[in-house]
Amino acid sequence: QVQLVESGGGLVQAGDSLRLSCAASGSIFSINAMGWYRQAPGKERELVAVIISPGKTTYAESMKGRFTISRDNAKNTVSLQMLKLKPEDTAVYYCYYRSGSFEYWGQGTQVTVSS
Repeated sequence: QVQLVESGGGLVQAGDSLRLSCAASGSIFSINAMGWYRQAPGKERELVAVIISPGKTTYAESMKGRFTISRDNAKNTVSLQMLKLKPEDTAVYYCYYRSGSFEYWGQGTQVTVSS
């Protein structure tokens, strides 16, 4: 079992920055993927960015250049730095962990961007 705890969401204005963090605990394997997905109201959950250990990073095309994902393997944490936020970035952001066939999700953290 893996537990994921997110932090850092909130209400910001368009153009602001925000940093999300996620801490993983439990049975963490060295080869894994950690990252972020988001789900806006009425829409499907979509990829934001994922880091596949040991260091391959994948971003959703629309978020390249504004969002930066990073991870600390020693602390089993993954962070998402979001710049120049837009109202369309409003969503619940979910931390994600996968190792082999096992997937885990955090409870989600709300990010609301006002215009």
